[in-house]
Amino acid sequence: MGRLTKYDREQIEHHLRAGLSIRAIARKMSRDHSVIVRELKRNRSPHFEYDSSKADYFSLRRAKKTNKRKLLKSEKLCDYVLKCLEKDWSPEQIAGRLKNHPPPKLKGLTISHESIYQFIYEVEPWLYHKLRYKRYDQQKHYSRKPRKVSIPERVSIHERPEAINNRLEIGHLESDTVVCKGKKHTISVQYERAIQLVRIHKIQGFSAPQTKEALEQTIYSLPDNFVKSITFDNGTEGAKHYELRKPFNIKTYFCDAYAAWQKGGVENMNSRLRQYLTRKTNLENISDDQICEIQERLNNRPRKGLNYKTPNEKLIEFMKSGALNS
Repeated sequence: MGRLTKYDREQIEHHLRAGLSIRAIARKMSRDHSVIVRELKRNRSPHFEYDSSKADYFSLRRAKKTNKRKLLKSEKLCDYVLKCLEKDWSPEQIAGRLKNHPPPKLKGLTISHESIYQFIYEVEPWLYHKLRYKRYDQQKHYSRKPRKVSIPERVSIHERPEAINNRLEIGHLESDTVVCKGKKHTISVQYERAIQLVRIHKIQGFSAPQTKEALEQTIYSLPDNFVKSITFDNGTEGAKHYELRKPFNIKTYFCDAYAAWQKGGVENMNSRLRQYLTRKTNLENISDDQICEIQERLNNRPRKGLNYKTPNEKLIEFMKSGALNS
């Protein structure tokens, strides 16, 4: 019966507002239900009701393009990209993973990250919300008050061996605390420098005992003797670091004051975490299970620095090898 017309789309909108199911709408329009499914999938925002005018506009805009986007030429490739976007992968991660570790049915197919961005901006604007970064108002520099923090048995990052600095060895963590609304609860973040693995825990405020407990949970969640060192900033939450040294045979180091860039791995991870836990998030409404789900979403994203393998895949490789170094 050909393409859907503007009148067809108006009918779909009317029937949807009346509460009809997709199959019922298809029967009324004498169409296969897959036509209605495809129309809603391509021309409806996930956040708003179906709008026939907007749907018709985007359909006509696609039809005018004589040079079709690569994702419009291959349904299999398009499905793969859409599924990866649903997992919160970035276009660069999708393109790199496809090139270096393609699924069997897509072997030989590639796409650039720029093509994915253009597909989203020009063809499927409803996917814009899947792109990772959302900007927020940054704190004014003059609003920060200097703190005097006394940390017992503090060892400077300048005494950290070069093997750690150059990521030549697995098992060296960076730790930080992420603040959300109210500051009653915070997120303790631990990031492994070599394989980019992350562990996150919800804790009470900036409590040093709770941070120590979160670090212990991280250590217990990893293979025996995996953790060799932890690097902190100068916050009070790291004040009980020395209590981890003997029981777990690890070393602890501290950055210079106001030098967060010295533990840039965990700072970068914090920005990824903000995709799920913005500054306005009330952590009282976030369960431990939800925190775990966010953690695993981050650990199952392919990373450019790992040749587009995921941190979890690299951890499994480490466990199978039984080696202490990588």
